[in-house]
Amino acid sequence: MNTSFSSKDPSTLSNYTKFDVTDGALDMDIDFDAKVVHGRITYQLVAREDTKSIVLDTSHLKIRRAAVGEVEVDYKLHDRKEPLGSALEIFYDFKQTARTTVTIDYTTTDKCTALQFLDKEVTDGKKAPYLFSQCQAIHARSMVPCFDTPSVKSTYVLSATSPYKVLMSGRFIEKKGDKYFFEQPVPIPSYLLTVASGDIVGAPIGPRSTVYSEPVGIKAAQWEFEADMEHFLEIAEKLVFEYEWGTYDALVLPASFPYGGMENPNITFLTPTLICKDRSNVSVVAHELAHSWSGNLVTSKNWEHFWLNEGWTVYLERRIIEAITYADAKRKGKANPEQFAAQMRSFLAIIGWNDLENSVKAFGPELSQYTRLVLELGSADPDDSFSSVPYEKGSSLLVHIEEVLGGKKVFDPFIPHYFKKYRYKSVDTKDFLDTLYEFFADKKDKLDKIDWDTWLYGEGMPPKPKFDTTLADECFKLANEWKAATKSGDYDKFSPKDVESFEANQSVVLLDTLSSFENQNDFHWADHAKALEAMDKAYPIYSDTQNAEIKSRFYMLQVTGKSKKYCKLLGEWLGEVGRMKFVRPGYAILNEVDHDLAVEYFTKWENTYHPICRALVKKDLGLS
Repeated sequence: MNTSFSSKDPSTLSNYTKFDVTDGALDMDIDFDAKVVHGRITYQLVAREDTKSIVLDTSHLKIRRAAVGEVEVDYKLHDRKEPLGSALEIFYDFKQTARTTVTIDYTTTDKCTALQFLDKEVTDGKKAPYLFSQCQAIHARSMVPCFDTPSVKSTYVLSATSPYKVLMSGRFIEKKGDKYFFEQPVPIPSYLLTVASGDIVGAPIGPRSTVYSEPVGIKAAQWEFEADMEHFLEIAEKLVFEYEWGTYDALVLPASFPYGGMENPNITFLTPTLICKDRSNVSVVAHELAHSWSGNLVTSKNWEHFWLNEGWTVYLERRIIEAITYADAKRKGKANPEQFAAQMRSFLAIIGWNDLENSVKAFGPELSQYTRLVLELGSADPDDSFSSVPYEKGSSLLVHIEEVLGGKKVFDPFIPHYFKKYRYKSVDTKDFLDTLYEFFADKKDKLDKIDWDTWLYGEGMPPKPKFDTTLADECFKLANEWKAATKSGDYDKFSPKDVESFEANQSVVLLDTLSSFENQNDFHWADHAKALEAMDKAYPIYSDTQNAEIKSRFYMLQVTGKSKKYCKLLGEWLGEVGRMKFVRPGYAILNEVDHDLAVEYFTKWENTYHPICRALVKKDLGLS
């Protein structure tokens, strides 16, 4: 087995290996008129060796002052190196083991990729401007000078001044005038630093949880999450160990938020596409909650080992949903609830497998290196490698390990052991493997049968698991009936009754399966426009639904068939959502059908997207 893993972070320009950061204090003054943040960051540092300077990551920041202790010192902002930004070098004679305080005053600029300022006219309530941050992967350096690497973790005191409510990635302490104070006693990396400010209100969704949003959406958000939040917490604690962040709150952001969720400590950020009025997408909350252990407590050392964050999180997320399903089935008196819960876990894995296949296809042969679990990023932007690969390939590996070892009962004791061993630390794949082999020393022969090189370094799809398809078989059957009907032309037999009993995820599997027929044995939906028109008439619920997972899939299936009606509907819908899970594939499929139309819609909506999303779609469309 190849174990030549790199622990040095290639995505930072800093000299982070020369220092230990013990504490940080970040103070922000939010200027909505100028759309900038005036900040001061103070680090308590201990040098690991004698050195003449400290080098921090920055990106498009204006540095106003640097000091060591109370004394101003010289500094140099080095030339920019894309995509990693500009190294800020602060000159001082640092002595080994000496504790030092370094303070930098700075201002963000309009090129800041971590912050998005929204005018009040584009918010839901239209009553106040809005600001939110998104620092993962390497965008924190555009919001604050820092060791912008997951290898460095620190406790923080956080504060921000704003005329509007402020939320940050810590426990709320107090408000004095327009200034809000928070503390984060658990060490966190720079990418988990967070700020949001705007017309924000909260509502309880559990004994230790509050959901926040603009006032116009607070009731819907509260209803969507209040039934499950505390149950998720309790189940996760049984799987791993006690939740130690105090509160678990969530903020539903405006539409331009580029991700499904972001696991910012104490205040998870969520996309508004989760609010579909049927609680069918709450698994995203289970995912972000699981990050409280995998990613936040135990963090990958760098983005080349990102699968350790996301693979573990998907694994835990599906274990949480499995346990919820079991409890519900038992309460309702369902026969064999344990089997049903296991079927649900497998069903969710099938959906994930479809997502993985789509990601592998999207990368294609030119970018196939991004389909590996352990990456070699070099100086590339980690955002370029973002996909479902670390999530789904990583979780598939953990499920494979579980099965090889003998099942959940055998594997489960390893979960709390791993997370306790590396709590507050950053790890790489070698750390994971060493701990796995140490814990299961008596089962080394079984672990050795795993093809580690293929799983960790192999490109493309991993070995396919044996899924329990019980809950998916009905979806597969209906999809195959549609495919068969393209030969007979008999579409009258299909009706809304086909899918009226489907759970939301069954509709997802149906649509994924229909889409998977494209390019299969020379089958093309563009050759069967009448079938897609019949599907549109038979299942109007799919175009009318508020569930973005279903709507996006139905729209893109229709566009695959070159439906002019749905090219327009998809293009217009892409102006309503900012979540990259939908935006990037949406433009990609439009681009395949009509490049000029894709560019036209992107140009129309470009300024509504988050900077991260905007930059990646530009690359996707060949505009960057």
